[in-house]
Amino acid sequence: MAKSRSAFSVQRSEQHAAHSTRHAARNGGMVDVSAKNITLRTAKASSSIVLGDEAFQTLTEGTCIKGDVLATGKVAAIMAVKSTPAIIPMCHPIPIEAVDVEFKLNEPEKSVTTIVTVKSSGKTGVEMEALVGASAASLTIYDMLKYKGRDMVVTETKLLEKTGGKSGSYKRPD
Repeated sequence: MAKSRSAFSVQRSEQHAAHSTRHAARNGGMVDVSAKNITLRTAKASSSIVLGDEAFQTLTEGTCIKGDVLATGKVAAIMAVKSTPAIIPMCHPIPIEAVDVEFKLNEPEKSVTTIVTVKSSGKTGVEMEALVGASAASLTIYDMLKYKGRDMVVTETKLLEKTGGKSGSYKRPD
């Protein structure tokens, strides 16, 4: 009897997912960018993670058992930028021309801030790519150091600035 309930739950979940997809297609969906001009677009986003004493010390001493934390975080950020349309449903696949990943360590706060800058010439912006890249770096840092404690907190994922496109430039005031 438990198997039939489980199968029923899976079937209901699949029906709900199919309904949600049909609903999104009827009431929105991907924005049509075909009439937009191709312009150079950039976006810079950041994400921070508070590590705590032991994890921060492991990071700064380079003694993580999984390897180089920041090098792995950089690769994760770049891969995430390129994979954004696979993660964010209504995000257009776009050609990525450049990705820059920078890490800022804050000793007093025992934190790391990742700053990801993305550049593309296209018809739609790269804000989501920068945000996803910065987030993935913070999550990767968590994964690399979680054996030192699971009380780390990912904070402050935000768009810092963007250029290009019809809406023009934006720079976060803080």
